[in-house]
Formats: sequence, structure tokens, C-alpha cells
Amino acid sequence: MRIKKINTYHVRSDLAEPFGFSQFYYTQRENLLIEIVCDSGVAGWGECYGPARPIQETIHNHIEPMVLDANPFDSELIWHSLWQRYLDHARHGTFMAAISGIDIALWDLKGQLTGQPLYRLLGGTAVDQVSCYATGHYFRKAPEDIVLKTIIAEASQHVALGFSALKLKIGKNPAFDHKAIGAVRNQFPDLILMADANHAYHLNEAVRIGRTLDEYNYTFFEEPIAPHHYTDFAKLRAKLDLAIATGECEQTRYGFRTLVESGGVDILQPDLAFCGGISEGLKIRALADSFGISVTPHAWGTWIGFAAALHFHATAPSNPGRHENQLCFLECDNSENPVKDTAFAEKIEIRNGCAVLPQGPGLGVRVDKSVLRQFMV
Repeated sequence: MRIKKINTYHVRSDLAEPFGFSQFYYTQRENLLIEIVCDSGVAGWGECYGPARPIQETIHNHIEPMVLDANPFDSELIWHSLWQRYLDHARHGTFMAAISGIDIALWDLKGQLTGQPLYRLLGGTAVDQVSCYATGHYFRKAPEDIVLKTIIAEASQHVALGFSALKLKIGKNPAFDHKAIGAVRNQFPDLILMADANHAYHLNEAVRIGRTLDEYNYTFFEEPIAPHHYTDFAKLRAKLDLAIATGECEQTRYGFRTLVESGGVDILQPDLAFCGGISEGLKIRALADSFGISVTPHAWGTWIGFAAALHFHATAPSNPGRHENQLCFLECDNSENPVKDTAFAEKIEIRNGCAVLPQGPGLGVRVDKSVLRQFMV
């Protein structure tokens, strides 16, 4: 059993309406999908999170020559061979994003070859579905009173779909953020609410925003400050009651070790399509567990990345553990994504705010190549 081909699909789609967060506005969605084909013709799919073109070039110019003819079951060996070969130059960034997509595709391929769902290859689970929080609620290019009305209207749609947990985007500006935090809570007094600033604040701003989040009983404060200001996370955490969550910009167990040792994080959010893949995600989770820190993956891409996060999340041990069920929500991105919406023949079922764990082999999703090719760059 040998790997014979790696196909990449750089896809791009225009949005019907631009939407933004604290850093910039999107007018398009862009993804890089990976298909690894073995000599029997069976294929596995992966996804990379990050700038598609340089990741694609990394795969074909550097990774593909090292992976061809390898045994697809040797995913750990492949990961470490790539890591060691480029250790001097590419421990972070697009190269690790490329490894991440390759690793996800290998796990999917192993599931396809064995006929087993990914969660079983990862050790099994006692659940058949995972509770999700709805991500969306982005900013629109409109006056702020209209932006707030749009956010509340979108949140109402998510509640109607059965979501009991929502994540609000903040970081537009402090005055708007304080107002939005209170308005959303007053509109939905019984929901579980989180807030994501996408590293928009200085420490002193984050403290003031965090106290407002505490006042309105939000569950966690995501990416309050820049990801490289490790020591500021501990300073912030000492002043607030709600959990601090971060990690989507971090990579590998070594990067996460620095984050964890800062003492300022309660919830780690590795993106499996960026942090090093499923193989590295397992190591990051073990590291977090040794510090008593929870892990819930960041997932903002197509159904491939979401499926990887779902299987990974479903196999997580309860931390710290108790007899009654502990809800640890998985991110479910509901913003516009034409590739995700149209280019999959089999998707993950979202039922009443929960992601149903697929029972088919591998990731349990299937790409419609005829549709996918319509979006290729």
C-alpha cells in the first residue's frame, strides 16, 4: 500500500455580502483542499487553514516528493520526517499548515482503507453527537445601530435552528463592543454566550471589556489580546472570572507549551488544519490535560476541517470529569461559504444545535469534485 498522488484544490468563492471582524472584511472565502490517492485508487481528504497559494506551493515543491511512495498508515513517521527535514526553517507558518492538511488526509485515508470512522481510529467515543456553538454574528458595512440589529437577527435565526450557545464577534471598537455585549445578553437571557475579539485589544482595554463580559455572564473571552503577548494573558486572567480561550494562531505542541506555561489560558483552541493536523492535535490535547486545561478546536473552513474537529472533539476525555454530563461546545461556523454549502455530496448533519457523528469511513464527508472544480482558482 503506497501513496501515489497528491492533488490540491485551491478554491475561491465570492460572498453575496461582505462581512467583517476586528481585523478586516471578507469579500471572498478561500480554501485549500488536499486529496491523497494511494495505489489502490482509494483517497483521503484534508484541508489547510491559511493562505492557500503559498501552502499549495509548499505541498507540491517540498512535501509531495517526500510523501510519494510512503505507506499511508505511517502517518506519524511521515509527520516527523517532514518536521525534521525542515526544522531549521519552517517550524511555524504555512509549512506547518501544509503538514496539517496532509496529516488530516492521511487519517481520512486510513479510515477509508479500514472501513472505520475516524473517531474509532482515535480511540473511540461514548457519544453520538456533539453540542455546538454557532459562530457568525460578524460586522456589516453599515451604521452601528444597523450592525447590532443584524447581529441580533442572525442570533435569533441560530436559536430557531436549535443552538443553545452563540459566539459574538467583538473588537469593532470598545464603545460598540460594550453595547453589543449587553444587548445580546438582554435579548437572550438564557443562552450560553461567548465573545471573540480576534486579538483586537491592548491589555487595559481587554480588562474593561472582560469585566463587561463577566457582568453579563459570558462563558469565555476568545483571543482578547495578540497571540504573541503570552505574559499578558496571565495578567488578564488574574483580573477576570470568565474563562480565557485562545490558540487558533498557535502551532505544534511546542508553541502550545509556551502558551500553557504562561498561566493565562483556560481553553485551548487549536485549528487542526493549521496546528499540525490531527496527530499533533492529540499531543496538544495531552499537554493541555496535564495542566487541567480544556481543548475545543477552532473550525472555520469546509466540512473537511469541521469533520476532523468533530471526530477529534468527540474522542476527548471529560476534563476534569464528573458523573453528570459536562458540555464542551464545538465551534460551528454558519457564515456564508459557497464551497462548503454546495461542493459536498455528503456533509455533517447539524441537528438542533448538535453535530451528528458520522458512521461512515474516515471523516464521513464526501466531496463533489464536479462542483468543486467550478470554484478552482
